[in-house]
Amino acid sequence: MDKASTKEIEARFDNDVATFSNLEQGQSALIDAPLLLEVTTEAARRIAPQASRLLDIGCGAGNFTLKMLEKLPAVHCTLVDLSGRMLERAVERVSKVSQADVEAIHGDLRTVPLPAGSFDIILAGAVLHHLRTDDDWESTFRRLYSLLRPGGCLLISDLVLQDVPQLNTYAFERFAAHLEEIGAKTSREEHLAAVRREDTPRPLSYQLRLMRQVGFTQTDVIHKNACFASFCGIK
Repeated sequence: MDKASTKEIEARFDNDVATFSNLEQGQSALIDAPLLLEVTTEAARRIAPQASRLLDIGCGAGNFTLKMLEKLPAVHCTLVDLSGRMLERAVERVSKVSQADVEAIHGDLRTVPLPAGSFDIILAGAVLHHLRTDDDWESTFRRLYSLLRPGGCLLISDLVLQDVPQLNTYAFERFAAHLEEIGAKTSREEHLAAVRREDTPRPLSYQLRLMRQVGFTQTDVIHKNACFASFCGIK
């Protein structure tokens, strides 16, 4: 199956802003979405309690940054998203509660201009699974590492694969059951087809190894349920 292009993914998110604009539910299609928002941002707060600069890549409508601002209200926020409409919504929501500056950058997280060594916290919520090749994954992780200050942390909350094929099948069966339980707008078949077309997730173990490979000195798993996980790396 041909994978969706960057432009196709951008267009889909431009047309789906409302789905990503509920802080209480998060992106409800994700298993444990509200919990992932809470534990990911709380982990960031505990690792970098004196943080002054936050980067949210693939910020969507701003849920992760909004949750982070509940814990660190004075942090300067830089929001990046491929979807202009998502970015506009995120800036609107974040600006209402932030006690510091809010900067918006429209574009691909892999290529937009960002200052090296400038951020204490990088949030990556449900975005990195859109990466494709191993080279793409490695270069992106290297870039994220370079953007952090020493002691800064990368927090990832995302769709992941399992290393064991039988467990991968089981994890996605649980995901499909979750979609039915919440009464998702699209059928389980449509949603899983969209995952196959748009996404190229990697196992949690792969991403933790890659973090170490590019230079992170500490890595840890915060939460995992079926094919969704929250994890971190510290520079």
